Amino acid sequence: MLNQAQEQIQMFIGEIKIKSSIYESAPWGFEAQSSFLNQILIVETDLKPMGILERIKSIEKEMGRVKTSESYESRTIDIDILFYNEEIIAFPELIIPHPQIHKRRFTLVPLAEIAPEFIHPVFNKSINDLLINCSDDSVVKTY
Repeated sequence: MLNQAQEQIQMFIGEIKIKSSIYESAPWGFEAQSSFLNQILIVETDLKPMGILERIKSIEKEMGRVKTSESYESRTIDIDILFYNEEIIAFPELIIPHPQIHKRRFTLVPLAEIAPEFIHPVFNKSINDLLINCSDDSVVKTY
């Protein structure tokens, strides 16, 4: 699924410049039978944030994602926009930086692998600093 998502991102959103390792973690915010796999990509694109979001939703739908509720649930694929350069964006359907980054080790660990010194534009702290101070104690391991 991750390889397929990368191919779709490369075709419809932009060039993948950097990929983190793949990490395995338990579901965050809900109970599920299986672990999740996570990976962070840095993508160069000419698209604006809402254009990226539209294409992400299309990719997720094509890959079999069915959203059945507003709460967290298991899914075939979940693609998020974590950052858009250093911009702060707030639309009803899209908030960038992603508002949960600083709370989730499964996001911070792969981010720290590929962009440890990137400064979160809201908290004005590096990804490494956010990871060090993250209260989430879940296990995130290389897959």
